[in-house]
Amino acid sequence: MSSPSEQSPSDGGIRHRMHTIIFEADTPAGRAFDIALLWAILFSIVAVMLESVAPVRERYGPVLRVIEWCFTALFTVEYVLRLIAVQRPLRYMRSFFGLVDLLAILPTFLSVLIPGAQSLLVVRVLRLLRIFRVLKLAHLLGQAEVLLTALRASRPKITVFLGTVLTIVVVTGAVMYVVEGGNNGFDSIPRSMYWAIVTVTTVGFGDITPKTVLGQLIASVLMVMGYGIIAVPTGIVSVELAAATRHAVDTRACLGCGVQGHDLDASHCKYCGHSL
Repeated sequence: MSSPSEQSPSDGGIRHRMHTIIFEADTPAGRAFDIALLWAILFSIVAVMLESVAPVRERYGPVLRVIEWCFTALFTVEYVLRLIAVQRPLRYMRSFFGLVDLLAILPTFLSVLIPGAQSLLVVRVLRLLRIFRVLKLAHLLGQAEVLLTALRASRPKITVFLGTVLTIVVVTGAVMYVVEGGNNGFDSIPRSMYWAIVTVTTVGFGDITPKTVLGQLIASVLMVMGYGIIAVPTGIVSVELAAATRHAVDTRACLGCGVQGHDLDASHCKYCGHSL
């Protein structure tokens, strides 16, 4: 039988204290850590934005690059500490915030091989979602979890719906390619499919338009159909959202994997099984 230290950070251990500071905002140390982290994220994003401005880059480019590397080193250390603080680091790495934390540091290292990749560092703005926990807006974070639950439940129906729409687009594109032909801009089936997507979504760029009577008739049917197609996913998500709203969630961070969004009466993490 495994000892308690092998199952979870001990109550008085360093990993337990790290977890409390890094993942929780109910203690003064945890709140101070999160606030400092949020400011660091803001400053790093501003530095990336300033570097994209040509006059600023020409004058302060080297300084901004040093600042980016300093912030990247800071976030890399923080990411490693998060992995150490949880019992199951691989599960945390696969979680939403785990992936965001990883993506927040990768672009700087990629910029060594791919010039300009550091502009992708603006993905760090997603880390500001932690502000809901810092400012005690847990009810809003709970609503976000409800929305995610509804979207996950809607995925099978949405997949079938998108498959149907794709079939309509392919068939309509092929028909318009035959009806209109290259002289009217429908010079290939992929290009005709592009027109069908633009039409069925009621965007209507107007860069390609049917000229024949039959083509205009098909376009009219597709445009009217588009209004009904747009309403379908809205109804699907609304039903699942109503069902998910009946099940409230809290924002406790699991000691094992660091994931939040558990049921209010849960005693164990629904993702890794660790006790809450």
